[in-house]
Amino acid sequence: MKIASWNVNSVRQRQSHVLDWLALEKPDLLGLQEIKCEDGAFPADAFRDAGYESVVVGQKSYNGVAILSRVPFSVTARALPFLADDMPQARYVEIEAEGLTFGNLYLPNGNSGGSAGYEAKLAFMEALALHAQSLLGAGRDVILAGDYNVCPTDEDCAPHALPPTDALLRPETRAAFRRLVWLGLTDAVRALHPHGRYYTFWDYQAGAWPRDCGLRIDHALLSPRIAERLLSAQPDRDERGRAQPSDHVPLVVTLAAP
Repeated sequence: MKIASWNVNSVRQRQSHVLDWLALEKPDLLGLQEIKCEDGAFPADAFRDAGYESVVVGQKSYNGVAILSRVPFSVTARALPFLADDMPQARYVEIEAEGLTFGNLYLPNGNSGGSAGYEAKLAFMEALALHAQSLLGAGRDVILAGDYNVCPTDEDCAPHALPPTDALLRPETRAAFRRLVWLGLTDAVRALHPHGRYYTFWDYQAGAWPRDCGLRIDHALLSPRIAERLLSAQPDRDERGRAQPSDHVPLVVTLAAP
């Protein structure tokens, strides 16, 4: 089974990129983040013609998440449980497919909005940990994947790519990510590649891509039985070299049959 996550930075601008990638890679599930459109503007018909049904949690101009699936699924959440009602942004959608719970998330960046913006990031991470704990406690097989906006370690951030005070690097951010792992979740990429540059994001500015000045901020966290099935996990760097690319690339996880 192949599961992927991709912050496409506007699905309408990158529709042809996504369709080309689906035709080439044929994932069973693809979580999209930052689709930047309301539900009715999402190109569901184009993806259906390519063999994928979709579930969309959209928002005008900002944020937004969706899941494309070529296997039958049921929707289990359209917002992150345990998150306060005063945070209505479109940042989480969850389905069950093939016995797997797939949560697709777009975690707040935390650098805008001053201290309140950073507190919103930590609140989302707190709610995510509570939800993960609930899913694991219920014995569910889980993948929580998406744009976490977290560099878990210094190795996940190219030298001088960000200042140490950036919300993606702050000690509180990294501690919140470690909490998820300590619940019993496995970072798919680091399970197979403990060291090395496995960046998933390169800024559009300052020649970040040709200089390989990237960040590893897109992650897939796996529950124990899913981690036992892990065959491969890595970003598809080729996408960043295309014309008019997203600043993120797909993160692709392959699982053995149960």
